[in-house]
Amino acid sequence: MDIAKYITTAVILTSIFGEIEQKWIIYAGGIVSISLTLGIGLWLVRDKEKKGR
Repeated sequence: MDIAKYITTAVILTSIFGEIEQKWIIYAGGIVSISLTLGIGLWLVRDKEKKGR
């Protein structure tokens, strides 16, 4: 889940400081990457909680 936070920070900083004309590519790639890493992180946490019960 920490990776999702790092990707979010990278996307925000890139959009602020980067001089890229098509920022939608950064936002789209960031949203997909964040969703994927967050989903996997939450799935792994849920899996650990089930085994601990």
